[in-house]
Amino acid sequence: MPELELENEVEAAGRFRIYLGAMAGVGKTCAMLDEGWRRLQRGTDVVIGLVETHGRSYTASLIREIPVIEQKVVIYRGKEFGEMDTESVLRRHPQVVLVDELAHTNVPDGSPNPKRYQDVLRLLDEGIDVITTLNVQHIESIADAVEEMVGVPIRERVPDWVVKKADQLELIDSSPQQLRRRMLHGNIYPADKIETALTNFFTTENLTALRELALRYVADETDESLLAFLRRRQSEKIFETRERVMVGLSLSNYSWKVLHRAARMADRAKSDLSALVILADTDMTGKQERELAHLRSIASDLGVILEIRSGSNVAGELVKAAFERQITQIVIGASRRSRWEELIHGSIASDIIHRVAEAGIDVHVIGTSRGQNFVPTINSEP
Repeated sequence: MPELELENEVEAAGRFRIYLGAMAGVGKTCAMLDEGWRRLQRGTDVVIGLVETHGRSYTASLIREIPVIEQKVVIYRGKEFGEMDTESVLRRHPQVVLVDELAHTNVPDGSPNPKRYQDVLRLLDEGIDVITTLNVQHIESIADAVEEMVGVPIRERVPDWVVKKADQLELIDSSPQQLRRRMLHGNIYPADKIETALTNFFTTENLTALRELALRYVADETDESLLAFLRRRQSEKIFETRERVMVGLSLSNYSWKVLHRAARMADRAKSDLSALVILADTDMTGKQERELAHLRSIASDLGVILEIRSGSNVAGELVKAAFERQITQIVIGASRRSRWEELIHGSIASDIIHRVAEAGIDVHVIGTSRGQNFVPTINSEP
């Protein structure tokens, strides 16, 4: 039947799905519960391992008839806390479990693991699909930047490698203005905390910055997924979903200028920059080793990863790397070969342009002044 054939072509929902948001109140828990309900209606065995409603009646109403695994009650420092009963979930062994707030730190004795994401990994290892929620500020690589930005310590963190294990990452977005309205109407925090939140953490500036971080993170993850897919297909088609700039460098006294220029171009294009040096299959001279060390130092200062490849065909290696990385712009330095040398050996720039023209990759040839070649940090002795 055509319907069955189409269904087989559509990728099933992933085993590990994360609903990501800029902060509390965007609707991550609601989206998780909605998805759980839809799957339950389709006959999937879904349970709630843990959901945090924070007293919000609308969120609680979305639980509907989804079976709930009773929380484990833990007494800690004279107070009562509810934690996910991971052992009960494992005994029940549903097809799908909903687990809110991936970054949560477990109360001592509430779980064998100190962090909820470790409980989630255990469920996944046992073959149970997990749908969960996460705020972008709790991702390890982003947390420090958020601390500096908003002046609030981010103590609960999830390692990046855990987030990257997700089969599907979906952004739940909301504008800063809408979030502040939700806060004002009492849909996020209790009434006695609203004024403090609106004047401190929930300022328009903070919300805008956090939203930008969330959007960029998901865009970068999507871009990595696209590149991985195209590498598997060995595609030579370039998808201009965003600008990707790569600079090809030689070991010469002026390559540092080309690297700096490429970094400025990438910055204007709001793109990350990758750098590639093609070395001949021969031993390097002392001068070349110093030049390479200098390039590494400059690349490190610019936040650029410098890759070294070996090969005699410079143009071929650059073009191969460009297709692998879905590069949209290649930057190279102007050749210092004489016209006679280019007639004999050919022009590297012309070769690159010829190879990538049909793919729509732009090639920028950067001129360098002969009078400005000398770099004080490089020993220019032959």
